[in-house]
Amino acid sequence: MDILNDEYYMNLALELARKAQGQTGINPVVGCVIVREGRIVGVGTHLKRGTGHAEVHALRMAGEEAEGATAYVTLEPCSHYGKTPPCCERLIEAKVRRVVVAAQDPNPLVAGRGIARLREEGIDVTVGLLGEQSTLMNEKFNKYITTKLPFVTLKTASTLDGKIASRTGDSRWVTGAAAREQVHTLRHQHEGIMVGIGTVLADDPQLTTRASVDAIDPVRIIVDSRLRLPLEARVVTDRSARTVVLAAESADPDKRRALEAAGVEVVICGSGGQVDLPEAMKKLGEMEIGSILLEGGGKLNGAMLEAGLIDKIVLYYAAKIIGGQEAPGTFTFEGFERMADAVRLERVSVEMAGEDICVTGYPANRKQ
Repeated sequence: MDILNDEYYMNLALELARKAQGQTGINPVVGCVIVREGRIVGVGTHLKRGTGHAEVHALRMAGEEAEGATAYVTLEPCSHYGKTPPCCERLIEAKVRRVVVAAQDPNPLVAGRGIARLREEGIDVTVGLLGEQSTLMNEKFNKYITTKLPFVTLKTASTLDGKIASRTGDSRWVTGAAAREQVHTLRHQHEGIMVGIGTVLADDPQLTTRASVDAIDPVRIIVDSRLRLPLEARVVTDRSARTVVLAAESADPDKRRALEAAGVEVVICGSGGQVDLPEAMKKLGEMEIGSILLEGGGKLNGAMLEAGLIDKIVLYYAAKIIGGQEAPGTFTFEGFERMADAVRLERVSVEMAGEDICVTGYPANRKQ
């Protein structure tokens, strides 16, 4: 076993998988590289749910040269029949000699069975090479497949003093072009984008990705307890993307019918006067929306944070100070009584996005 060569080929497989982020729906992103006698004879990546997996594309390219070769796969080959046949059987039929797997599949239908099946047939299997990279790349899939709840990434942009708009409500633009372009890529990498009705009423956003990103538009999710969403709002009139509105049971039934007639999906969450956010996450998961980018205002951000429903936080800070006691902030909720109870971020990273600062971290006390 040549560790240096193994890492080289696995890095290629990881890069193939990375290119498909945002295309596979609730499926994982997976890359595969097949090598025989020091030559790459096949490469593949999973491109879309319901289509061939990475191993299938790579084996098809390799043809007869797959026999006796080594397959580098970023995620354990599946062992069950789903929308496509099991990949471990395809590798066995192709008579590969060795399989190097970055990470075990957390899917209960697989969870080590693919690896065991390959070993049953005498194939040499190595597991764990660059596994952290594969696991991080599939963090959305890993949560959804084990909990059936969407992975929620909160993204917000603010000034250094934590304001997402001025005291008059002006928010164009808090951050620069580089940060805004990154946000459109983030949208592409999530299946849904969620905002509160306040954001829609204030800005009338389209909530799609820019044409320059050449991306699939996510489902637009509006938290609107009382169904105040105007029928002329762009998220209603623009049919280029699907729109789902989360409402309370007490919402006006006539408005609900009008929105549904306009093509909007209305989902009732909770029996009170406010949307029950944990129930909303469960229902969105049942709708097979496996990942959500939360771009809410302070109130929705605060409610989601307080409920422990946020998995990842991406904070963009502009090098600006705007002040204003009435200016809206990033998080608006009652807050915790003690500093010890504050939401602590772990695995924190900091990088520049043009002239803006991007801080990324994971709430240590989030719910699963």
